[in-house]
Amino acid sequence: MHIFIGGAYNGKTDYVMRFYQPQQVVLIEGEVPMNVPTCDVLVIKNLETWLLTQQLEEDDRVIQTVVTRLKTLAQQCTLAVIVTDMGRGVVPMDKRARLLRDTCGRLYQALFAEAEQIVRIWYGIGEQIK
Repeated sequence: MHIFIGGAYNGKTDYVMRFYQPQQVVLIEGEVPMNVPTCDVLVIKNLETWLLTQQLEEDDRVIQTVVTRLKTLAQQCTLAVIVTDMGRGVVPMDKRARLLRDTCGRLYQALFAEAEQIVRIWYGIGEQIK
């Protein structure tokens, strides 16, 4: 599993699509698919959008569900996950927004532990951190 992280509108998707050229890439936004489409590389982005549709609680059930499903997908093809860095010390006023930020933080920690490669994208420039 390859993880690409960066702030909103920092060029993550463009970077990833260039990174995997000329392979056949399928991009899925805002969901965690049950099955792998036919492709060389499966790119999943906007996990935050999918998390908003889930029942978020302060336990790790949702996180374990996502990690397990992504690990299964990664066994079937090259899997790249694009995540948005939403921390940076800003604490949202809204309780649900705080819970989303905290859940994303715990999810990212779990994904980073499983990842073979992690690249931080800063305005279209990648820096490999793992």
